[in-house]
Amino acid sequence: MSALIDGIRKGNFAVFGRAGMDMFADPEGTRAEEAETFRADLGGSSANICAGLCKLGMQSALVTSVSDDNVGRFCTNRLRHYGVDTQYLKVLGGEYRISLAVYESCIEDFQLTIYRNNAVDFQVTDEDVDRVDYASFGALITAGTVFAAEPSRSSTFRAFDNARKANLPVIFDIDYRPYSWPSAEEASEVLTRAGEQSDLIVGNDEEFGFMAGGLDKGLDKARELAAKGKMVIYKMGQEGALTLADGEEIRTGIYPVTAIKPNGAGDSFMAGLLAAIAEGRPLKEAVLRGSACASIVVSQPGCAPAMPTTPELDAFLAERSGPTDV
Repeated sequence: MSALIDGIRKGNFAVFGRAGMDMFADPEGTRAEEAETFRADLGGSSANICAGLCKLGMQSALVTSVSDDNVGRFCTNRLRHYGVDTQYLKVLGGEYRISLAVYESCIEDFQLTIYRNNAVDFQVTDEDVDRVDYASFGALITAGTVFAAEPSRSSTFRAFDNARKANLPVIFDIDYRPYSWPSAEEASEVLTRAGEQSDLIVGNDEEFGFMAGGLDKGLDKARELAAKGKMVIYKMGQEGALTLADGEEIRTGIYPVTAIKPNGAGDSFMAGLLAAIAEGRPLKEAVLRGSACASIVVSQPGCAPAMPTTPELDAFLAERSGPTDV
């Protein structure tokens, strides 16, 4: 566990997974099918984590493939705008395309449509991950989407091996998206394998339940992984989170807000959690700062643009007496 904390405290992360363009209906409250105007910004789970880390004063580099077109260049430019290191982006031509997400800023009957035909981020190869200078980072982060198809599945497991050789801890956000996978059975097998090879695993109760073969078995799965010396954060939505580390279980609440969308919360939680650990804060406080980041993001339009800076996060917390009781 100490190696994990020491790696995070370096504040420099190699992040594997997708970038994409988000298009969200404007103004707030407009249904996507009725919109006349859309705002565009960076999206994609791993790219969001990268942006969130940088906005909180950390360093991050995204390892992925982007399409050789105007949308791919848009996402690359937005990554740079947020301070993300783009030296490990591979630009790929042909018919491969970067992800596009279309959604709205209204929580009732929320609609999210993701276009991932011929997804370019699945085209990360062994050669791509081998050129990363692992020794210059403190930890590797990946979101589960990378494991849904080849060659990125095998290349990311290879990146895990490369990280081990460089003594980097592996941080895994389960991030199960059924639409990306050939079958639930294959997803369960592969994501479980990724969890077994990780040092910190973050997921919600449904994702752990999915890995375990039933929602009622999710907490047992989390405890099983924690018993192997891993840090596990088991998120339970409105019920808060349970952090399992070093034989302890820490319950934490949430910071209620008026949400205008559900997406981006997990990415922001991860960024806030890791940034707080890197700052040397106690684990319980780090989880709460992650929870606050998640609340901030769901209360604002967009994902990457809604990620808070450190002053914004501190101001949010200063305005509240504390999280919900658990």
